Amino acid sequence: MRLASEPLNPKRREEVQWISFNQSAVEGGSIMGMHDVIQEHLPFTASVLAVCAHPDDESFGLGAALSTWADQGTRVSVLSFTHGEASTLGANRGNLHQLRANELATAAGELGVETVRLLKYPDGRLTEEPSDKLSADVRSAVELVDASLLLVFDEGGITGHSDHVRATEIATAVAGEIGIPVLGWALPEAIAAQLNDEFAATFVGRHREEIDLSVEVDRSRQHRAIRCHASQSSENPVLWRRLELQGDREVLRWLDPGHAMVGSQPSA
Repeated sequence: MRLASEPLNPKRREEVQWISFNQSAVEGGSIMGMHDVIQEHLPFTASVLAVCAHPDDESFGLGAALSTWADQGTRVSVLSFTHGEASTLGANRGNLHQLRANELATAAGELGVETVRLLKYPDGRLTEEPSDKLSADVRSAVELVDASLLLVFDEGGITGHSDHVRATEIATAVAGEIGIPVLGWALPEAIAAQLNDEFAATFVGRHREEIDLSVEVDRSRQHRAIRCHASQSSENPVLWRRLELQGDREVLRWLDPGHAMVGSQPSA
């Protein structure tokens, strides 16, 4: 295992240079094909619903995007399928079922989240739950907040966690039925590989051709939200190393290309 203070491998640093927006790929102000250009901003949309597996996913993974949307005036909401009670972190802090619910409520305030729906599915066992039941809960949340876009973890769940994968599968299926777009939070392949080398982890990264948006972000609100999840962030070197490698940039990809909001402009 490499020390967490090591910089990104020089070869991999070259591999992630594509993350920066390529203005030369825009001709005459028009956006070309889906992967011909990487957009540099989040799409303007009225109401974003983040569909997550656990409390802290909205902060650890999606926090920078959610707070950016909130700053733009977009209504931001979160649905978490579980209370995260099966975590191996923070078990000595007491009842994780209640503790993590409280942490989520506080973190949501830091991110500018207006509505939180925290469900009671068993942590670590979402794959055992009926699809129709999970889907019904997502539809209900979409209707409640009048969501115009869903934000989820990338296919593969970023780390391969089965709950993350399941949450994304259900959300993407529901969005396809309703007819709203889905954005997946992703990691560049080089950063995923670096983390896997250092921590023997299972992060799933994406090639340049698979990325649709590369957005510069201010992580200050995300960091405050992360610290609200003290039971999960206090002794989590992988989390902090990932954020260090990501710097001030997030990459995302459309998981339902048929409804992708290509060329959408941010609010003024």
